[in-house]
Amino acid sequence: MTFIKKAFCALALVSLAACGGMMGGGSSGGGKSVNVSLSPAEEVPPASSAGSGRGSFTIGADGAVSGSVSTTGVQGTMAHIHRGAKGQNGPVVVPLVKNGDTYSAPPGAKLNEAQLKDFRAGNLYVNVHSDRYKGGEVRGQLNP
Repeated sequence: MTFIKKAFCALALVSLAACGGMMGGGSSGGGKSVNVSLSPAEEVPPASSAGSGRGSFTIGADGAVSGSVSTTGVQGTMAHIHRGAKGQNGPVVVPLVKNGDTYSAPPGAKLNEAQLKDFRAGNLYVNVHSDRYKGGEVRGQLNP
């Protein structure tokens, strides 16, 4: 009887943990995860680079931003999430924190209502800047 009770309790705890994970936890519950590929061809104007990048971001229903991108073949100096439709440049929305070839959303990063609307419309992008391409060397749209 004791073994069965312990097994049942263990199963219940695992089930509760799984349910908590499905709820999203934290401030980004109900968020949308998006994968992004960065390419020099997506820059405006296009960059003549062999660099690339990949990453993933989660945008919470409350605007909370988490995630990161990593690059290959880019001597990056900084990276940002910007406002702008494909083919258009725009202002910085979230400055990303550099750690080697990875750029992450800082703790507490959050979009306002207008920026959330832009995200839902596909009008946010990520790009990585370098000394050679100060306006951006690789770029990718955040498509929800």
